[in-house]
Amino acid sequence: MLTRLVCLCWAVSFAMCVNGLGVNWGTQAIHPLPPTIVSQLLQDNGIKKVKLFDADQATMSALSGTGMEVMVGIPNNMLATIAGDYSAAKQWVKQNVTRYNFNGGVTIKYVAVGNEPFLSSYNHSFDNVTFPALQNIQNALNDAGLGDKIKATVPQNADVYGTTAGPSGGKFRSDISSVMKSIVQLLSSSGAPFTVNIYPFISLYQDANFPTGYAFFDGTDTVTDSNGIVYKNVFDANFDTLIAALKDVGFPNLPIIVGEVGWPTDGDKNANMVNAKRFYDGLLKKLASNEGTPQRPGYLEVYLFGLIDEDAKSISPGNFERHWGIFAYDGRPKFQMDLAGQDPTKSLVPAKNVKYLPKQWCVIRPDATNLTALGENVGYACTFSDCTALGYGSSCGDMDTQGNASFAFNMYYQVQYQKETACDFQGLAMVTTQNASRNNCNFTIQIDVSQAWTTMQSQSMATATVLVTLFLQFVLYFLF
Repeated sequence: MLTRLVCLCWAVSFAMCVNGLGVNWGTQAIHPLPPTIVSQLLQDNGIKKVKLFDADQATMSALSGTGMEVMVGIPNNMLATIAGDYSAAKQWVKQNVTRYNFNGGVTIKYVAVGNEPFLSSYNHSFDNVTFPALQNIQNALNDAGLGDKIKATVPQNADVYGTTAGPSGGKFRSDISSVMKSIVQLLSSSGAPFTVNIYPFISLYQDANFPTGYAFFDGTDTVTDSNGIVYKNVFDANFDTLIAALKDVGFPNLPIIVGEVGWPTDGDKNANMVNAKRFYDGLLKKLASNEGTPQRPGYLEVYLFGLIDEDAKSISPGNFERHWGIFAYDGRPKFQMDLAGQDPTKSLVPAKNVKYLPKQWCVIRPDATNLTALGENVGYACTFSDCTALGYGSSCGDMDTQGNASFAFNMYYQVQYQKETACDFQGLAMVTTQNASRNNCNFTIQIDVSQAWTTMQSQSMATATVLVTLFLQFVLYFLF
């Protein structure tokens, strides 16, 4: 009896994540955390699935031997080359998939061919190359003997489909309906899932009249479909609109992965810790219950977006783009969160062994007199650093002119590795050892990237050692 109890406790203690839950690991940061630290962060929090936007060697090396399921990515700017040259597709698979396919290597399950290539804002740039690139990559996986266990898919933005009659009337966009049907047919024949990114936050951000409660999962706003189905949240409605679109082209039962879903914590009046926690608490509870959606009850495979804030991302969609992480830039949890969907008061495990720059900040001089140059200098600082937290409704949006200037100066100073010359701004700024943070506005001390560089170098050497060892084993096998 005692043995059974111990085993039960062991099983419960390691059930740290909802079944099928993964995260997106983006790396567009000016001072990125070392990949080995991020890999350990994933493991410490029981995360067993990770989606990447490339196949960077340092990242892949850090994931080697962890047993995590990995979706590697091919950037959109590579689609044309891979679409037009099958040998390029074979070389990509060899370089980024086959080389890691060994015992103790990386457990690659999917290859993401492009990322939201049919976004309306891309003006059809990738319409003619996405399908042939997908086809070539899947064929290259097949030729490498990996096609039975590694599938190629295309992460799509939810704007590839729409409806004028509720979820049951979903159809693929008319301008891409032909290529979408070809993609769906290929996914079905290869046994790959359809991957879609769903963002309830964007619905709220883009439409001032959007019912706020409908973006969350606590049922404060509902919508009734034309077939009488009551939808309690836009996530379910969006997902079922996709199912209707798949049904419309003859594939209603195609597996679906939600490649990205999340809520940002800064950069907009609706992007804050309170709303993010409300969203994730509801989503994770929903996933843990395996309730699914009205048109597809049961298990859902979902990847949260994202893992860590990325301060080098484009802010064309909005200032919130740099604040999607459930962890801050340095791996600190932003709010209480239970990835198992059971206890909303539970805390995530922070990143370990993070090395920071010295505890010093760059702020406006209290005796500054050349204030006519202040606007120009603040603009310069924000051009080369991240000032998105200063926007209306954001965490630092309520400071005075001096506070805004100090924030901007410090962000630039930190980006520039705290160089003495980076805290001058025509005599307007000075260095202080007193924490300059104000109320809810955090004045960042950046990560020491020298540690990141050292770690990347050691990881590259480790990967080279593994490859050399495998080659020697290969040679010895055939010689003896």
